Amino acid sequence: MHRYREFIEATAREAGALLRERIDDLHTVQYKGEINLVTEADRLSEALIVERIRRSFPDHGILSEESPETANGFGFRWIIDPLDGTTNYFHGYPVFCVSIALETEGMIRFGAVYNPMLDELFIAERRAGAFLNGRRLTVSRTAELSRSLLATGFPYDLREDRNNNINYFEAMALNTQAVRRTGSASLDLAYVAAGRFDGFWEMKLMPWDMAAGWLLVEEAGGVVTDLHSAPFDLHSPHILASNGLIHAEMSRLLARTDPLYNP
Repeated sequence: MHRYREFIEATAREAGALLRERIDDLHTVQYKGEINLVTEADRLSEALIVERIRRSFPDHGILSEESPETANGFGFRWIIDPLDGTTNYFHGYPVFCVSIALETEGMIRFGAVYNPMLDELFIAERRAGAFLNGRRLTVSRTAELSRSLLATGFPYDLREDRNNNINYFEAMALNTQAVRRTGSASLDLAYVAAGRFDGFWEMKLMPWDMAAGWLLVEEAGGVVTDLHSAPFDLHSPHILASNGLIHAEMSRLLARTDPLYNP
């Protein structure tokens, strides 16, 4: 297992360094939707990570944001977001990260989220804890929603679909100390693990947005479910992560705000 941990640390740092060096470049951009974009930096970071995986673990599967999935029958799958926070990155806003997770037999075993602008490497190993640059992480102890600092994000189809989180955002903003929107779900989850945020929720994320961060939160002592406290998996349509102390209150408030629960 030490081999996987060393690999994921080194690869996340290497991909992050590539992104950091290029942040001030004039970026080539393509649009996958009205506001969903991809830059050449996404593809370069992904190519680097994929090449390292194929060289070190040629029999492992890979699920990455910008390429078709490669599967195998060996029970190992790497789940990659080569640049989480692409819109921030494209605008030169220095809030983004690399996220890499290793799944074996349907369970996330290792996860790393690397913020290259602050040189912060968040890493977790199942049943071995979560760490930031070697320091063990624990979630916050905030026990009241009204005193909580939360984070969220909005889906790329917010202009087309009314199920776009704005109703939840309003409810949370009126019932918490504050809500932040960083533009990187992986970092948001890492910050819950580090106790910087007390909770996080978001809709319509993909497995690569959540895999590493999910493990980080749980290994730091937090709780991860869907919005209504049902068990979470990588194909859940939404995610709710917290320090555990405010989880039920967050879920109740979201349920009261949900038009499906309140026609």
